[in-house]
Amino acid sequence: MPQFSAQTIALVKATVPLLQQQGEAITKHFYALMFRDHPEVKAFFNEAHQAQGSQARALAGAVLAYATHIDNLEAIAPALPRIVQKHAALGVLPEHYPIVGACLLKAIREVLGEVASDEILAAWGEAYGALAQLLIDAEEQVYATNAAREGGWRGTRTLRLARKVVESELITSFYLEPVDGQALLAFTPGQYLTLVLEIDGQTVRRNYSLSDAPGKPWYRISVKREAGGHASSWLHDHLQVGMELQAQAPCGDFLLDTQARRPLVLVTGGVGITPAMSMLEASAASGRPIQFIHAARHGGVHAFRERVERLAAAHSNVQPFYVYDAPREADAPHAQGFVTEELLAEQLPADRDVDLYFLGPKPFMKSVYASGRALGIPEAQLRYEFFGPLESLSVAG
Repeated sequence: MPQFSAQTIALVKATVPLLQQQGEAITKHFYALMFRDHPEVKAFFNEAHQAQGSQARALAGAVLAYATHIDNLEAIAPALPRIVQKHAALGVLPEHYPIVGACLLKAIREVLGEVASDEILAAWGEAYGALAQLLIDAEEQVYATNAAREGGWRGTRTLRLARKVVESELITSFYLEPVDGQALLAFTPGQYLTLVLEIDGQTVRRNYSLSDAPGKPWYRISVKREAGGHASSWLHDHLQVGMELQAQAPCGDFLLDTQARRPLVLVTGGVGITPAMSMLEASAASGRPIQFIHAARHGGVHAFRERVERLAAAHSNVQPFYVYDAPREADAPHAQGFVTEELLAEQLPADRDVDLYFLGPKPFMKSVYASGRALGIPEAQLRYEFFGPLESLSVAG
């Protein structure tokens, strides 16, 4: 971790009250400046998260945390692997960091005005530069490791759509095979693939969870058609068998612990089922007890039900349980309503010594997280990832 002078620490920490008040205004202005002056970096950001303001809020929180802990950066160390993996997945390069730094300092100056003195900006410049170098070095290690492994690569690789399978009224799976005919890099269940798409003359980068077991001659992603979703609509409507696209190597730090033997509980809502399917496919034959709990609106939007049933029929350690909140007449869920603390209590072993992986919409995840804590599952055994800027599950909102 970088070390700073007492003066730099004092100056950066002096901005903490201002960041608490104006942090989101600074980050919103930062994005506006950067996209205006450097449109080439816009492809690295999800416009939906921009429109919702979640990206600006997430960055404001990260900047505030960095300033708060500038004298004890070990406190923010646990957040760094996720950032490094996300950057590596997108293909962030060293030359992008000066752009971000210059625009961030300019935003601080323009939002805070005279309060942001030359001394304060110099201190922030030093602090940002040190963090940037830390991330650059860590990301290079990911790139180099991925390139050196069997089937690995650096940058993008051309994949071809081999199959397109409708999984539900909303979710379609895309089977992608390498055009060069060579092996694919093995991934860990829970990781995702970043597609680099050309849509209407613009480059778009999107992360999609890998939904099949590793070790296959293809990568499978299973994509929900989002209302107004630029990339998801293009994939559903325009990507056809035989078409080619570019992809970064698989990344992500939300990883199934394949060595653990505690009962595995997979709790998902909606499209959150996709990485859980990879975990299930990889673990079904292990003999490890697996509880697969999935919540959906109704049977029409429930993806992979037949596949999960086949795995359960073949492996007695796999126990599926489905919860629909608005079942149709022909549906046959195990329960109606929502995944509540009471429902989880009924499904979990009495000692609560399980590995619980959960994914889905933010309200769903907040509820499952709170239930897991209330039921006494150890914090380290509650594992999750957001499909977007990370926000705290333990804070209501």
